[in-house]
Amino acid sequence: MAENLVPIDGEGQKKRVSYFYDSDIGGFHYGEGHCMKPTRIRMCHSLVMNYGLYKKMEIFRAKPASQREMTQFHSPDYIDFIARINPSNLKYHKQEQYKYNLGNLVEDCPVFDGLFKYCSISAGGSLEGAARLSRDKCDIALNWAGGLHHAKKGEASGFCYVNDIVLGILELLRHHSRVLYIDIDVHHGDGVEEAFYTTDRVMTISFHKYGEYFPGSGDVMDVGVKRGRYYSLNVPLRSNVSDENYKSIFEPVIQNAMESYNPGAIVLQCGADSLAGDRLGCLNLSMRGHANCVQFVKKFNKPLLILGGGGYTMRNVSRAWAFETGMAVGVELGADIPPVNEYYEYFGPEYKLDVKSSTTAEDMNTAAYLARIKRLLLENLRRLGGPPSVQMSDIPSLPMIDDPMDDPYEDEDLMDPNDRRPVGILDSRRQVDGDYSDSDDEGEGGRRNHASYYDQESSEGSFSESG
Repeated sequence: MAENLVPIDGEGQKKRVSYFYDSDIGGFHYGEGHCMKPTRIRMCHSLVMNYGLYKKMEIFRAKPASQREMTQFHSPDYIDFIARINPSNLKYHKQEQYKYNLGNLVEDCPVFDGLFKYCSISAGGSLEGAARLSRDKCDIALNWAGGLHHAKKGEASGFCYVNDIVLGILELLRHHSRVLYIDIDVHHGDGVEEAFYTTDRVMTISFHKYGEYFPGSGDVMDVGVKRGRYYSLNVPLRSNVSDENYKSIFEPVIQNAMESYNPGAIVLQCGADSLAGDRLGCLNLSMRGHANCVQFVKKFNKPLLILGGGGYTMRNVSRAWAFETGMAVGVELGADIPPVNEYYEYFGPEYKLDVKSSTTAEDMNTAAYLARIKRLLLENLRRLGGPPSVQMSDIPSLPMIDDPMDDPYEDEDLMDPNDRRPVGILDSRRQVDGDYSDSDDEGEGGRRNHASYYDQESSEGSFSESG
């Protein structure tokens, strides 16, 4: 696959990339006819592996987040309900369904088999990715199963139950005085904005469709309150925004935010429903226009947590996220989908990686409209007067996250498979370019064995190859 991985011109020092994937994630199902399909993450992973990207990064299977870790943001009663509820006992909890905005009475957020495990996998990848960044174990961490930005402190919303983004940001804040959150999903990142609306330690910037569109929030005048005033920025877009127009507002806003705020780390939510042709989206970004956001943010050389999000045309979501995984490690993927791919037929009839913009859709974002929005945003950034001064206290210890990272010499064979893995075990396992041919390294190059955290046999050493 060497011909399918082309180094990106202008790349400086290669980034240390940690990629989080749990093979169980693709087995969950929201229900018949539901737009959210976790299989898209498995499709993306198949592309990542078959393009050979596993050779250039470390692949981890994070420990699923516990209830205690989730309650760092969410209310304990809400998390307890998610842990207890299932399709068979749902009929006995009608009052809680209304209270927590999930269940058969709520079309967006159904209760399905394995709901809590699904949330645990999503949140666990974001938590561990943030922890590795904070401990300087990597430069970029990717968790395509994350990015569920609508979930609130005590309720589900917009297909999202547990807000892994907020949990990841809280972990980053233990080590960094300021964190910048950027959201390029077609929907407003309301759950993350709400969580940090009154603080200056997190700046949130959301680029989204606005006007009679879910969730209905994200006006340009919504800028935060109290200490958080002007630390929430919203970029309300109209339908069918083109790559060129998106870039014309994305890059100057992010550039000025970086200069004004100087964050210690960045979280980038890469919702793929902003791509052209999405089942629920109404923007018109190509795969390259979407990926340009990743490349631009990467150039600031800050610890970067990249997460998934929305995206409801599976073949396009998997294409975009695989391409952006390549950008994270410094290569551009070839145009032809690798034929050795269990989902190959999904990409027909062209079997190409690209997602193109529509040539017939009229961009409703006029030059005058975008200029006005940009002017308002840059004025708000100028009002900040530079980065806020934050008094950092001693970093509190969280044994479930910190202990495994502090003990890289623990014997892996003696570990309980339900504990977070010592990061030292897989450090320096990336394949050096040119060390092996594709035929020589099968099973190597940073692949991790497949073990279900929910299968008790795994503790007895019953493993099979992943990938």
